Amino acid sequence: MHTDYILTLSCPDRTGIVYRVSGLLFELGCNILDSQQFGDDETGRFFLRVHFDLPATVAEGSLREQFAALAGGYEMDWQIHDARRKARLLIMVSKQGHCLNDLLFRVRSGHLAAEVAAIVSNHDDYAGLAESYGIPFHHLPVTADTKAGQEKQILELVESQQIDLVVLARYMQILSPEMCVALAGRAINIHHSFLPSFKGARPYHQAHARGVKIIGATAHYVTSDLDEGPIIEQDIERVDHAMTAQELTQVGSDVESLVLARAVRSHVEHRILLNRNKTVVFR
Repeated sequence: MHTDYILTLSCPDRTGIVYRVSGLLFELGCNILDSQQFGDDETGRFFLRVHFDLPATVAEGSLREQFAALAGGYEMDWQIHDARRKARLLIMVSKQGHCLNDLLFRVRSGHLAAEVAAIVSNHDDYAGLAESYGIPFHHLPVTADTKAGQEKQILELVESQQIDLVVLARYMQILSPEMCVALAGRAINIHHSFLPSFKGARPYHQAHARGVKIIGATAHYVTSDLDEGPIIEQDIERVDHAMTAQELTQVGSDVESLVLARAVRSHVEHRILLNRNKTVVFR
């Protein structure tokens, strides 16, 4: 009997990294199922993702102990993940539910290997949807005066529910810098790609008024720099003069849902490695 694991690492680029890593896995009797690597000449860093199985005769603790000894000599930032374990998601939403609905369906149908542990919203519009999926729904209204307390409740949920990833599925509230720091590397946001040209409410109507020909969406990690975190996934759709603002909004909603789902999948499958203010996303 074997158990699947995924190793991800980044380190200063030098010769022998793949040789040493694969050699250690070979010595432990592991079978490499998939391996992807990237060396960035600009940052001088090397990135590696290896999916492998571990014989039942080798304890996970032994694997980690031996790899830690190897990693120290290469200044590696590394993680070993149990590939069988489903990531636990906390989805946050406001009044636009297309991304939430899409993620719930993908999880329910098995197209996204994750578990939605809870849904948080500053409105109660989707309490019924959450109930239909059997997912706890937390209605946490927020104002300028209650923001700190509301975010404290969210972070308590993240801890108590052992959340791996917070997904801002069109959650229309700006997270505080403190919240962004607390969720660093484990919160993904989605927004239309009209920024910075069309800010604020009704961006698709603004875009329609300007006669845009391309609309799209961007998924990125949340940072205290509003909508400027490391980009994970993007996509576009062409539109034309004959489309109404409502039709543009529908196309944009579809793109947002698809881009967010791709980003979440890449994260829960441990395919994303941070490279300064950018990402390396293995396919």
